[in-house]
Amino acid sequence: MQSPCLKQVSQVCLQGCCPAAILGFPEPLNKIEKPRTSSTSATCRQNFASTTASSIFPNKQFTNPESLPSLEESFVEFIKAYPQYSQTYQVDRIRAQEYYHLSLSNHTCLDYIGIGLFSYSQRQKDHVVSSCSSPSLPQANSSPDQNPQIPFFTVSSKTGNLKTQLLYGGQESELELTMKKRIMNFLRISESDYSMVFTANRTSAFKLVAESYPFKTSKRLLTVYDYESEAVEAMINSSEKKGAQVMSAEFAWPRLRIQSTKMKRMIVRSRKKKKERGLFVFPLHSRVTGAKYPYLWMSIAQENDWHILIDACALGPKDMDSFGLSLIRPDFLICAFYNIFGENPSGFGCLFVKKTTIPHLEDSSCTGMVSLLPARNMFLSLDESSGTDTELEQRSKFAAEEEELSSSNSFSGPISRQVMHSRKLDRGETAAATEMDTASETEEITQSGKPVSTMQKQNAKASKSGTLERECKGLDQVDSLRLTQISKRGRCLINWLVSALMKLKHPNTEETPLVRIYGPKVKFDRGPALAFNVFDWKGQKVEAPLVQKLADRRNISLSYGFLHHISFSDKYEEEKTRVLERRSRETKGTVEKKGKEKANLGITVVTVAFGFLANFEDAYRLWSFIAQFLDADFVEKAKWRYTALNQKTVEV
Repeated sequence: MQSPCLKQVSQVCLQGCCPAAILGFPEPLNKIEKPRTSSTSATCRQNFASTTASSIFPNKQFTNPESLPSLEESFVEFIKAYPQYSQTYQVDRIRAQEYYHLSLSNHTCLDYIGIGLFSYSQRQKDHVVSSCSSPSLPQANSSPDQNPQIPFFTVSSKTGNLKTQLLYGGQESELELTMKKRIMNFLRISESDYSMVFTANRTSAFKLVAESYPFKTSKRLLTVYDYESEAVEAMINSSEKKGAQVMSAEFAWPRLRIQSTKMKRMIVRSRKKKKERGLFVFPLHSRVTGAKYPYLWMSIAQENDWHILIDACALGPKDMDSFGLSLIRPDFLICAFYNIFGENPSGFGCLFVKKTTIPHLEDSSCTGMVSLLPARNMFLSLDESSGTDTELEQRSKFAAEEEELSSSNSFSGPISRQVMHSRKLDRGETAAATEMDTASETEEITQSGKPVSTMQKQNAKASKSGTLERECKGLDQVDSLRLTQISKRGRCLINWLVSALMKLKHPNTEETPLVRIYGPKVKFDRGPALAFNVFDWKGQKVEAPLVQKLADRRNISLSYGFLHHISFSDKYEEEKTRVLERRSRETKGTVEKKGKEKANLGITVVTVAFGFLANFEDAYRLWSFIAQFLDADFVEKAKWRYTALNQKTVEV
């Protein structure tokens, strides 16, 4: 299904302006020509920025929202600038067929980055099968939120010893074993080299490492983050309690590149003792600014006896294909998966530990590990003879009770309750914790003693294999695409948006820009994330949370974060006082350390993240929304309309 705007664009494309296939049509047109490529990739990279600058609205500036070209006109110019985008039509087909709820709700989802396990269509079909009723797929005039939210699984917290769990494993369900194997295959991680545990979220995974890492003998902790992260803060707090010496990389203003000299000095230190180790925490790129970091830093750290933790949570789909895991071979790797793109990003985290590193960990009782519990629609291939009698009885009771919950009109039971989340960066990491609360309620459900449902009996008899299978259609869809196809798409969209935002200027001023971008601007190898702020015609910043809330009213999901560890050279020393702000914190009566005070200086920014399913209309809708701030009265008008509808006042 297509949104009204997309239908208009498709009409333009059918007239021959651009390939229709990229908009979700079944097959590409036969006349699609491959763009000419340069003789070398280096030449292509060098020419990319200049080509973008000369192709995206050349010699134009937009000083009011009404002056913006239409979606159709902008798309035609976009394709002229980035003809390689036409090769990504398969992504549009997947979006139209499997994630049609985005078009039905006219939702632009740009508030989190990561990889989804399942597709929206898959959940709807599973609900139809599991309820044994007439199809309940959303109609064109219905909202996806009106449909029951039946989960693929729930999570239950478990406390234990991480080292023991990694060495010997535990009582894992067939669902967990299947999911582990699927995820490790997706990430191209060998089970012979790494052990894995499920965690409640990204934050829990970081904290687990800190609680088990031997900071008594390997005292150093070095992190490389240009933004404040709930997960990293949790790791730092736990590490400091164990006596760790915490260090952070710094990022040079204004492009926020790593301060190489300082970084190398922290990694390559004079060692009084042989093999003085530490933990080097390295994200492959910033999930806020989109800055990518050289992998060489990991090699330098390994040469200097550091243990390496790779934060792969900001990786896009198929990025692990190009990472070269066999060359770096990190000691730890953390990633996270959410359920379905375009919805509450709940899910779970994954912590991988190299088997040769496990003996170095300390024995400690840790929290944050979870078990995956199958929901009712997970029992479609369950054989009556599989498992013990007690297990079968509990599974049947669980399924029967869930069916009762799903058939109720309120859908207020713990299985169908949807966790709401704030779109502040990293707050999505805590969503799984709420699901763990519902999982504890689920454990009570399994003891309710309800009889086995007719549907459950039919499902149990239907399978003779005795296996529990779950198709991760979201991962399968990514696997069906090539890395080059996904990276091309993201590169085109993010660089077009950067260029288009820089074309917005305030009227009646000396070309004062509406938007300030932090980190890399137009760049071939930048990531699909962007950090920026909006400024009014007086040069005053519009607070990021307010921009986010106003975007929400347009059905555009954004986030906001806090950039820190910014280093200013003498050249920019005067600008430092104008740019940096102090982040207010609740100290709870304690005096913060000097290092913490420095970390509280930074910049609150609006953040945007393009997932692999993002399309041009998403980028255009965001651009046209930001352009509304060119109207000097836009914010006040928006607040007035909000209160006129008997809503609460928009607060910052």
